[in-house]
Amino acid sequence: MSKDTIYIDVEDDITAIIGKVKTSKHKIIALVPPKRVGVLQSAVNLRLLSRAAEQNDKRLVLITGSSALMALASSAGIPSARTLQSKPELAPLPEDGDEPGEDVIDGADLPVGDLARTDESGEASENLAKSAPAVDSAIRANATEEAAADPLPRPSKTKRNGIKVPNFGTFRRKLALGIGGLVLLIGFLVWAIWFAPQATIAITARTIESSANPSVALATDAETDAEAGTLRAMSYEITEEASLAFDATGDKEVGEKAEGQVVFQNCETDEVVSVPSGTGISAGGKTYITQSDATVPGAEGFAICTQAGQSSPVSVVAQEIGEDYNTESGTRFNVSGHSGSSSAFYFRAVADGDIDGGSSREITIVTKTDVTEAADQLTSKNSENAKKQLLEKFGEDAIAIESTFSADTSDVTSSPGVDGEAEDGKAELRGSITYTMLGVSKSEAGDFLDEYFNAEIEDSENQRVYENGVEKTTFLDVKDADNGYTATMTATAKFGPKIDDETVRSEAKGKRYGEVQSAIERISGVEAVDVQFSPFWVRTVPNDEERITIEFRLDESE
Repeated sequence: MSKDTIYIDVEDDITAIIGKVKTSKHKIIALVPPKRVGVLQSAVNLRLLSRAAEQNDKRLVLITGSSALMALASSAGIPSARTLQSKPELAPLPEDGDEPGEDVIDGADLPVGDLARTDESGEASENLAKSAPAVDSAIRANATEEAAADPLPRPSKTKRNGIKVPNFGTFRRKLALGIGGLVLLIGFLVWAIWFAPQATIAITARTIESSANPSVALATDAETDAEAGTLRAMSYEITEEASLAFDATGDKEVGEKAEGQVVFQNCETDEVVSVPSGTGISAGGKTYITQSDATVPGAEGFAICTQAGQSSPVSVVAQEIGEDYNTESGTRFNVSGHSGSSSAFYFRAVADGDIDGGSSREITIVTKTDVTEAADQLTSKNSENAKKQLLEKFGEDAIAIESTFSADTSDVTSSPGVDGEAEDGKAELRGSITYTMLGVSKSEAGDFLDEYFNAEIEDSENQRVYENGVEKTTFLDVKDADNGYTATMTATAKFGPKIDDETVRSEAKGKRYGEVQSAIERISGVEAVDVQFSPFWVRTVPNDEERITIEFRLDESE
C-alpha cells in the first residue's frame, strides 16, 4: 500500500494542507504538525481536511501528543498516534472542563532522524513512511477497513457533560433499512394475498369409447368437411439423383437382306401383263419383293409357246434377312397372283444374275421388361432413406399416410434404350427420382373428427366429446382417385358427461379443499375431484376465476 508523510509548517493554512493531501501520490498519509499549530485546532478545519481526503481516496493519520488535538481529530473521523511507532486510533472526546494541554509536538522533535523534512520529490517522506511502524499500522488498519467496505472507525460512545451523543449516521442507516424492509414486506403481502394464489381443479369423469370409420376423399386442394366427407391433405416430396447398372436380357437377330434382279417371262397369254411394284415372288419357301413395276409382253406361238414374252430386269429384295436368301442366277420364282400347277412354267420370274448380300447375327438388346425391373430396383434401393426423410418433414403435428408413398421414375432413362444393342450385355439406368407422400395435419383431422362426433351426439344435451381420437387416427384402404386418394379414416373418441368449466369455477371459488370436492362431485358424471393449491401457503380457491385452472381426467368404462 502506498504511504507518505507530510510535515505541516506553521505558516500553512488549511487550503495549503488540503492541497498537499490532494497532490500526494500515496494512499496513506501521516500528518505531522508543529507545536501550537492553530490551523488544526479548529474542528471545522479538521472536518474539511477529512472530507478532502475521502473525496480523493486518501487515508489520514495525525501524529501528535496533544490529547485535545487527538479528540478534535477523532470528532472529524481522523485516527491519531502519539509517535510514528504508535498504533493509530480514534481518541475519545474530552469531558467538559478538560483543558487542552500544551503537548502538541513539534515535528522536528520526532525521532525520525534525518527525515525531519521531506524534500519536494517525496523520497525522504516515502523512506520515513516505509520505516515507520506507526504508519505501517495505519496502512494495515486501512486495508482491513477497505475489505470490509466500512469507513474509518468512529467512537461508538462519546460523552459531553455525562450525556451520550447519538451517532446520526448509524441512525439514518437503520431507519433506511427499516423503511426498505417494511416496503418489501408490504409488497410481499400484496403479492402473496392478491396475485400469487392459484388453484388447479382436476376432475375425473366417467367416459365411454365410440369408434368411427368414415370414408374420406383426400386431396391437397379439398376443404375439410365431415358432412361432405372431404379432408384437406398435405403433400411432401423429395428428388434424388440415382443410377443403376443392369443386365440386358433381350435377344435379336440383325443383318442384311439379299438383293438382286429378276425378269418376268410370260408363256401364259399373248396379252401384255403388268406386274406392280411390291409383288412377291417365291422359291424354296423364301419370298422376295419387287421394288418397281414391270411390263411383260405377251407370248408368241401360244400353242407351243415358241417364244415367251420377257420384261426388263426388275430389282427385288428378300423379305427377311439372312444368308439363306442368297440364290444363284437363273433361279425360277413363282409370281404372286399367277398361281397354278403349271404357273411356274407359263408365267414366272427368273433371277437375272445372283441375288446375294443376305446376312444375319444374334445381338443382346435392352427390353422394356429390363428397364421396368431396373427402375424397381433403383427406387427400392433408395426408398427407405427417402421415406424416412419424408416422415421427418411431416413431424409430430401431422399424420403421415405411408401407403401413399410413391416414386416417379419418368425422368429416368436407359442407356442404351429399349431394343438398343447392349454391348457386353450391360446397360445403365440414370436420372431423377421424385418420392412423394401424402399426409394430414392433426389440426385438420381434429376439426373433421370434432365435427363428425359432435354430429353423432347433437341430440344428447348431457354428453360432450372429451377426446376425438386424433392422436391414434389411421387411414386404411387407401386408393388412387381422380384428384387424390380415397381412404377409410379410423378413430376412437371418448364421450362423457357435459361439465361446464364456468359452472365449476363458480362453484369452487373461495372454497377450501373439502368444500370444492363436495360441490363438484354432486355434478352428474363426476367420478372424483382433486384440488392443488399454489404457492404452498394457499388453502382456499382464489375468488378470481382467471386464477382457477380446470383439468379433465378420463376414467374409462364400458
